[in-house]
Amino acid sequence: MRIGLVAGPWIPVPPSTYGGTERVVDTLAKGFAAAGHEVLLAAPSDSSCPVPLVPGMQPSAGEEMGLTISEFSHVIRAHEALQDVDIIHDHTLAGPLYLHRPEETPLVTTIHGPLNSNAVDIYQAIARRSAIIAISRDQASHAPGVPVTRVIHHGMDLKSVPVGTGRGGYLCFVGRACPDKGLFEAIMIARQAGMPLRIAVKMREPEEIRYFHDVIEPLLGPNEDFVGEVDNAAKYRLMGEALAFLNPIQWSEPFGLVMIEALATGTPVVGTLIGSAPEIVEHGRTGYLGDVGDLADFVQAAEALDRAACRGAVEERFSAGRMVSDHLQLFTELIEGSMPTGLPDAARVHQNL
Repeated sequence: MRIGLVAGPWIPVPPSTYGGTERVVDTLAKGFAAAGHEVLLAAPSDSSCPVPLVPGMQPSAGEEMGLTISEFSHVIRAHEALQDVDIIHDHTLAGPLYLHRPEETPLVTTIHGPLNSNAVDIYQAIARRSAIIAISRDQASHAPGVPVTRVIHHGMDLKSVPVGTGRGGYLCFVGRACPDKGLFEAIMIARQAGMPLRIAVKMREPEEIRYFHDVIEPLLGPNEDFVGEVDNAAKYRLMGEALAFLNPIQWSEPFGLVMIEALATGTPVVGTLIGSAPEIVEHGRTGYLGDVGDLADFVQAAEALDRAACRGAVEERFSAGRMVSDHLQLFTELIEGSMPTGLPDAARVHQNL
């Protein structure tokens, strides 16, 4: 089949450092192509994903992150160029709302952010013209009025991810500098556990910089090693030598890609029992989940977990091959007309959960 993929305008595909959504799009594009399908990717023009790119797209505009007008301009260019594909898979919210596309071409939209109950009308409008993929069951549960077509967990390419020894004698944290990600809590947990903490964070947007300088930087002491934002190779080395990966998130994260990255290196996850975490971490086998106050006690227990089991869980449940196969199965059903590409205006039900 001929598949059109639409990524956002702000980060190239694949990303050099931060960019979970863009990493997923890159994995899907390469996986679809490897499966023998023709892929056309609408992404920033400085993207290096090895599939044909839609011509005429603009370079990535990270400084405009979140700016709605940038996204609408980007998706108009994208959808105008994808007039002769068999199916469009959009990873933006603006794209499915664009009206001037061929009605006969099935459209699939993956929602990467939270399904906010106060924005149900937006998602319902998307569902009138598009099948909707949720990335976790927890994500879908937060807005029962949103008609989700299918839940497909993220996956990752394991070929470039080495399994570490876990003998570095430290814990690690990787994430954005913001309260939701639990960096403050990670520092406290590591201190309570008597373990050094190595910290790699994304700190680009003004609120991230402000949070780090106002809240985190004054806390840093000899127990913390701040390494900044790192590329994939450095991230996997950091994770792989850690005794455990700390993930004390403070919000219902739709899918914690960083958790499967840590598990892929063989490192167990110790984190809060919230959001998608229970769908990813097997308590007592690939990590431990609980309240923040319990996590320091779980650190030493995590050292005894089988690192091969952590890697094996990703190979079995979160591989790129599984993710690609799940998407292709849905695409085939939509193209053959065995599932609706969108729901009637009055529909208010979940499908296939």
